[in-house]
Amino acid sequence: MTDTGYDEWLDGLADGRGYYLECDRGHGSLPPRRTCPHCGSAELREANLPESGTVETFTVIRVAAPNFADDVPYVSAVCAFGTVRLTGVLRGVDPDAVQAGMPVEASVEKSETAGERLLAFRPR
Repeated sequence: MTDTGYDEWLDGLADGRGYYLECDRGHGSLPPRRTCPHCGSAELREANLPESGTVETFTVIRVAAPNFADDVPYVSAVCAFGTVRLTGVLRGVDPDAVQAGMPVEASVEKSETAGERLLAFRPR
């Protein structure tokens, strides 16, 4: 499965089979990848995505692009899940109450505006 695309990765996460790609040196990344973006190793294997992560950094979006106009305000966050960093939308929390270090879990949800699937985080 290491050569699957992002849509297949979202499918796996939605089905409770979240994973990431890991090289022999322990670097984590998301598909699609043929080599590790950190060290260039071509030896990648699937590893289970941890059930919880933490918010590393975030920004509150109050004026959005047309594809997210009905979603504002929303929080775009980078969250650490073990050795891999995921970027998605943080939901289920007041945007003004978000803090770095907040524990979250990853899921697949839809945008309010376009109805397209996206990576979402919810507080744990």
